[in-house]
Order: sequence, then C-alpha cells, then structure tokens
Amino acid sequence: MQLEIFASPSLSSSSETLPLSHQPEFPLDFTNTIVCGDALDLMRRMPDGCVDLVVTSPPYNLKNSTGNGMKDGRGGKWERAALKNGYSHHADCMPHEEYVAWQRACLGEMMRLISDDGAIFYNHKWRVQNGLLQDRADIVTGFPVRQIIIWRRKGGINFNPGYFLPTYEVIYLIAKPKFRLAPKRGGEGDVWEFMQETRNLHPAPFPVPLIDRIISSTTAKLILDPFVGSGTTAISALNFGRDYIGLELSPDYCRDARNRIAEHEAKLRLH
Repeated sequence: MQLEIFASPSLSSSSETLPLSHQPEFPLDFTNTIVCGDALDLMRRMPDGCVDLVVTSPPYNLKNSTGNGMKDGRGGKWERAALKNGYSHHADCMPHEEYVAWQRACLGEMMRLISDDGAIFYNHKWRVQNGLLQDRADIVTGFPVRQIIIWRRKGGINFNPGYFLPTYEVIYLIAKPKFRLAPKRGGEGDVWEFMQETRNLHPAPFPVPLIDRIISSTTAKLILDPFVGSGTTAISALNFGRDYIGLELSPDYCRDARNRIAEHEAKLRLH
C-alpha cells in the first residue's frame, strides 16, 4: 500500500512527503498529521482507544443509483457540480451490499479506536432507491446509536419537478456509555442549520461551522477523521486547540488538505 504522511508544517521538521520505505510501522504518533492511504487498512493498524472522538462523512455511494443518479433528463442540479465526476481515486459506485459491508467494517474500527468515553459523529445521507428507503440502518444497526442529528442545509436549487428540494442530511451520534457532552452544551437541539461549503476544491466538503459545533460540544483532545477530504475536521480541531489525525485515500485531497491547514494555521498565528 502506498502510504504518504503530511504533517502540519508547524509541528514537523520536514514538509516533504516521505516514501513508504522511509516510514516506520504502525502504531505511530500521527497527531496533527494527514496520512494518505486506505482508511480501513490504516485504522486496522492503529492501537485500541488511541483517539477521543471521530468526526467523519464517508463517500455516499451516490453513483450507485436506480434512478436518475446524479442527473435528470436535461442535466439537472448536478450538471456543473464537481461531485458529478466522482471523487479523486474513488468511483463512489459500489454494489450496495459491498458498500454496506465496507462501511460497517469502518465503523467497527472507529469503535475500537475511540476511548471508553469516546464517540463517533457519522454523517450520511438518506435517500430512496427503487422504492426502498436507504436510511443507513443496514450500516448502523448493532452500533450504539445514541441520537440522530439533522443537518439542515440552507439554500440549494431543485431542477427535478418530481420531488421537493432535498435539504437535509443526518449525523449519527454513536457513543460509548461514558461519553458526555461538554458542560452546558446539551441545549443545542438536534436540528442544525448550516450553509453548505461553496468555496472548496473538494466536491463534497463539510462546512467548518458544522464541525465547529460538534468539536466544541465535546471535551475530546484528539480527533480522527478517516475520510478527511479537504481537511475541515483538522481545521476545526485547530480552532479549539485540539489535536487531529486525518486519513485520506486521494493524494490530491491530501495535498489540498495540507495546504488548506497550513494557510489556516498562518491565520491563527496572526490572531
């Protein structure tokens, strides 16, 4: 497996990508680092209970569709969307059963990696396929789901006259028994309204304020995002003086995330 490590420039003596032959084996201290490689494989090589919190949003398998997929008869809302072309290094079109098995394996590793008072905030999207609701129950069944949070996305345009504009995604709070929110943070409610991220090279980025709410609502010191994409979880962790580990399959996104994190750190130092 090709493994590349991108450490935060302020925390590393080298800003270069190290070839695999020059890297030590897991377990390693990858604190404040973007690691480029397969998320499931990397998580399997990390030690039990090594992180306090997981915040992530995996690929949604959107191109595996029984309907119009990412287009309608005249182009539709996806015509100029970056996600229409898929993710870098991931086609986002797996057989449904294979996708479910993959995500359940990933969640299993996340559960192993979080501490006894840790939690996972797992963002996904419900949809209807071939008349059946994909509410992701086949992925999360058996895991200790404590709450479902609704992320209501502000804005959007609907080009399909067959249904109303989709405006929400879900965040599953999957927690170990000892997990507690930070003091006085339980009053946020379970419907959160945030704009989608628009100025980002990644086709499906988290908005920073959404992740800011999650991280600031916990006392977690080390946060893992196994599908870190453009690095939003890392940026939010830095906003609150927390540490992060980001895993990402795409070398393109790893480099984008590293550049974005470096720019954000420079802004934080100015303030």
